[in-house]
Amino acid sequence: MNLYLKNFNNYELLDIGNGEKLERFGKVITIRPEPQALWNKRLPEKEWEKQANVKFISKSSSSGYWKKFKPTPDNWTLNYNNNGLNLTFKLALTSFKHVGVFPEQALNWDFIYEKTSKIENPKVLNLFAYTGGASLAAKAGGADITHIDSVKQVVTWANNNMELSGLKDIRWIVEDAMKFAKRAERKGVKYNGIILDPPAYGHGAKGESWKLEKQLDELVRTVLNILDPEQYFLVLNTYSLNLSPYILDNMIAQYGKYKNMETGELIIPSKTNFKLPLGSFVRFSNI
Repeated sequence: MNLYLKNFNNYELLDIGNGEKLERFGKVITIRPEPQALWNKRLPEKEWEKQANVKFISKSSSSGYWKKFKPTPDNWTLNYNNNGLNLTFKLALTSFKHVGVFPEQALNWDFIYEKTSKIENPKVLNLFAYTGGASLAAKAGGADITHIDSVKQVVTWANNNMELSGLKDIRWIVEDAMKFAKRAERKGVKYNGIILDPPAYGHGAKGESWKLEKQLDELVRTVLNILDPEQYFLVLNTYSLNLSPYILDNMIAQYGKYKNMETGELIIPSKTNFKLPLGSFVRFSNI
């Protein structure tokens, strides 16, 4: 079951191809690298540069700079409003090509908001939480939410997003996600909802090594042990070309049967009728 982004009015994928994507975030149009865009662009290059405010120029695999075609702020805000969920994000032209929000995750924000809204005093954990879109959705749904990320700067960014969205009292923790989950397991802590979006590789707050293919199974086992068996939901995303949705399905299924499981890819359709896959997901809920 693939999920297609369709209700994010302030975001558009305008065209994609030749290793790049042309996107509109509010009033700012960007050109950014996209390694999965192995086909040709539909719009001519001159049209891309005519529409774009800025283009990210890579200097290495993890850094670069922005070339401005038009006067453009380095920071701006973006609103997401759908079915009662109203969130505001601070966006920025960062040196690592991201702008602070992953639009395809709006498909999961809606799911998280819906599920938390149906539980009385829901307790939710968001691991590898980045700038906090899922944390904001859970808090908007009434959750007691704990937000875990190993990078202090993005936790501060997520805190700004909470304030911009008119929310409060998210619990912020700068820590390695696996360490936090294992400690919760030892203590017997349970959460009604668990959200995790682990990177392909990285390092924890104290230099802990993380490699998705080697450690994902251990992470899945751990979080399932801290998931409340009475009322629960789980959302797992992996932005990795090597992980089929069936791998995630099998990884969950080996530890038990969970109700209403959905697996597939998150996809953003472009205005020029291409489909951009942005990682596999598995999610389920008994609510």
